Amino acid sequence: MNLILSVLASLCLLLCQPAAVPSAARPEQQPGIHPADNPFFTQPEIVELSLSLPLAKILSDRGASPRLHPATISYQDAGPTTKTVAVQVQVRGNRRKDPTVCGFPPLLVKFPPEATHGTLFGPVAELKLTTHCLSDTYTLREYLVYKLFNVLTDVSYRTRLCRITYRDNGGKDNATVRYAFFLESTEVLALRSQTKVAPKKLFFGMENVDPAAMATLAVFQYMVGNTDWSVPFRHNIRLLTQNPLSAPVPVPFDFDYSGLVMAPYAAPPEQLGITSVRERAFQGYGFAPETYAAVRNLFNARREALYQVYLACPYLSQKERNFATNYLNDFFETLNDTKAFERSIVRMGHRNEKKHLDIRGFD
Repeated sequence: MNLILSVLASLCLLLCQPAAVPSAARPEQQPGIHPADNPFFTQPEIVELSLSLPLAKILSDRGASPRLHPATISYQDAGPTTKTVAVQVQVRGNRRKDPTVCGFPPLLVKFPPEATHGTLFGPVAELKLTTHCLSDTYTLREYLVYKLFNVLTDVSYRTRLCRITYRDNGGKDNATVRYAFFLESTEVLALRSQTKVAPKKLFFGMENVDPAAMATLAVFQYMVGNTDWSVPFRHNIRLLTQNPLSAPVPVPFDFDYSGLVMAPYAAPPEQLGITSVRERAFQGYGFAPETYAAVRNLFNARREALYQVYLACPYLSQKERNFATNYLNDFFETLNDTKAFERSIVRMGHRNEKKHLDIRGFD
């Protein structure tokens, strides 16, 4: 109890301060567009872009502190005109930054304040770009996992799918076209959901966050086969809170280790006792029966919409649709079988709580 009171007191002191918002995301600097309503993330169409960058320098700059490199993004405007935006790009990530894991690492794209006014990207300061790594297949798969969580809650990261022509401005006259997607910033997610980001130095276990949101996230991660996350270690999780005394809401990101993505380098943690990321393992703690009932109702109510994420995606082959929907079929069989749900989720949750199971994560 004392620990909880201490956490809440610290949270109150920290969260009562004005939220830090990137300068390019402040509404007053972008007349007529609030960052939360940025049309770049509200439009469903794929974006065709050209990214010109010093490819050799970027691919070799994967150390602990990657540098910023000048680059340009070009796209066709509403008319026939090609618009070019000067940006800076930087290698990001942990595991995927490793050249033995990804041939092409994820990038951080930084936009000068004057560059985003009146452009396709709207009021943004910087955006994470998830690239193809090894194959477009895994890019599309991970992008669609974000879309699955969007179906369940608005307190989730928005994404924008792109088809990017990468051009090496370092002298080689070659180009490659790949899928990628931009990820909404955490600051804008907080603005949009009228929350604040809980500081990382404050400790929260799964038992300290909002029970309904925590149960939804834990069952979602089970559905997609993701075990690469942790609330107390803030691994691939952000915590948002509506006010200083409210329990935080966990929001997931980075799903390359999930069974629905099945990246070649992905492997589950040894302590879970499974050998493949396609095997599901529930990592939540125990929840009240009424909480489980509400979560089961939510997933069943959104079942058709979850399947439509894949069935309606025009960029997937039938093989890929089958890959995803068959995996979802297995989940819903467990969800709606009383004994299977009790065995695979409820009992596992109690066991995890008793053992204080928390996976630190891989990247």
